[in-house]
Amino acid sequence: MLIIKICENSQTKGVNYMATVYVKDNESLDSAFRRWKRKCSNEGIIGDLKRHEFYEKPSVKRKKKAENAKKRSYK
Repeated sequence: MLIIKICENSQTKGVNYMATVYVKDNESLDSAFRRWKRKCSNEGIIGDLKRHEFYEKPSVKRKKKAENAKKRSYK
């Protein structure tokens, strides 16, 4: 049995994100990897990692938030 894990620790928030996929008997590693990637995308782990890759100033966060609200209002 093989276990695929990713863990992202955030010291400031004390949050642990962990996506675990257990490889079943007679299952290829490719299909287990696809399940793991799908699970990570559904839980939002990859997007969160990308968002925290660089520091973003509060003024930039406010601008992005306002732009997203404006885009949502157009739809």
